[in-house]
Amino acid sequence: MNHKLLPPGATIGLLGGGQLAQMLVHAGNAMGFHFVALDPNPACPAFFAGAEVLAAPYGDRVALAELAKRCDLVTYEFENVAVSGVEFLESQVSVPQGSRLLALSQHRIREKSTLQEQGFPVTPFWIVRSVAELMEAHEVLGLLMLKTVSGGYDGKGQQKITSAAAVEPSFAELSRKAELPFIAEALVEFKQELSVVVARTPSGEVAGFPVGENVHEKNILTLTRVPARINPSVEAQATRLGEQVADALSLVGVLGLELFLLPDNTLLVNELAPRPHNSGHYTQDACATSQFEQHLRAVAAWPLGATTLHTPVVMLNLIGDQLSRMLEQLDRLPAAAHLHLYHKHEIREGRKMGHLNFTCDDPARILETLNSCGIWTPSLLENALR
Repeated sequence: MNHKLLPPGATIGLLGGGQLAQMLVHAGNAMGFHFVALDPNPACPAFFAGAEVLAAPYGDRVALAELAKRCDLVTYEFENVAVSGVEFLESQVSVPQGSRLLALSQHRIREKSTLQEQGFPVTPFWIVRSVAELMEAHEVLGLLMLKTVSGGYDGKGQQKITSAAAVEPSFAELSRKAELPFIAEALVEFKQELSVVVARTPSGEVAGFPVGENVHEKNILTLTRVPARINPSVEAQATRLGEQVADALSLVGVLGLELFLLPDNTLLVNELAPRPHNSGHYTQDACATSQFEQHLRAVAAWPLGATTLHTPVVMLNLIGDQLSRMLEQLDRLPAAAHLHLYHKHEIREGRKMGHLNFTCDDPARILETLNSCGIWTPSLLENALR
C-alpha cells in the first residue's frame, strides 16, 4: 500500500456515488481534490456535488479499470460492492481502505468472530444452518434477532424471534430470501444505543469523534444526539473501544462502531461500518473537522484534523416523505437548523433523503419546534431530547 501523502490537485476515485460520496466530494472540493465516481446512476448524488461520473455497474471490470487509470487513489463509500471488484482495483491503483475490512464487514459471522477473537465484547451470537440449530440458539440465548449473513442494510433481512413458536416460521421466511448460514443474535437489554466514529491513517494516527446517542425507528436511524447522555467514564470507554478496534483491524479511513450500553454501564459492539457513518453526520456542523474531511485526510495520508465538539447538536434523518413535509415548512426553519439534502428525486418509504443538524445549547429547547413540524414521532422526540 502506498502511504505517500496525496497532494491537493490529485484525483480521488469513489466506488459508489450516493449521499456519502456526495458529502465526501463537498469536503474534498475545499481540500483541492478532484473526484470521479463509479455508479450505475449518471445522476447520482455525487454528480450534483461536482464529481465526474462513470455510469456503470460496480463490478464492471472495464469501468473499474478506467476508474483506476484516471485516479490517484480510490475509496469506497459503502459496503454493498463486490470484494472482487475492490481486489481488482487494488491491483491497479492505491485503495487505502483495502479489501480485507470490506470483506469482514460484509459478512456478519466473520465480523463477529473476528472481533470476538480480538477480545472485543460483542453481542452473543449463534451460527444457524437449520431449524434445530435455531431452536438451540433460542433455548440458550433467549430472545433473538435472526439475520442474513450479508446484506440487510437498515433492518432488512431480519426476523425477530420472541418465542419457540416463532422459530420455524422465521427460519422459513428468511430462507426464502437468502442462503444459509444465518446468524442469530441475542436481543440484549440495553439502556442506550451509542456509536463512535473513529479515523485512522496509514501510519497509525487515530482520532475518535465525540460519542453519539442514537435512536432508531423501524430499524432505521432517526436521531443522533451529541453529547450523549452518558457519564464521562462511559464516553472514555466507548472512545477507547473505537480506537482499539481501528488499530486491531488496521483501519485506514473512517469507521462507524455501533454499541449497546448495558444496565451495568458496560458496552457491547453491535456492528461496524468501515466508511463514514450516518450517526457521524452531526460533525458537519458541530465539530472542528467533519467525518468526511477526516476520511479524506486519512486515505490521503494527511495528518488528522481536530475532533473538538464546538456545540451540542441533534441530527435528524429525513426519511421518505418526511422530506416533503419538511420542504413545506422551510419558512419555519430555525436559524440553528442546518439542512443537508441528497439530490434524490424519487421519494420511497425508508429511503434516506437528507438530514438536519440542529446546533443548540440545550436539545430540550428544540423539542417544541420539532413536535410542531409533525414530521417525527412525538414520543420518540420526547424520550430523546428531554
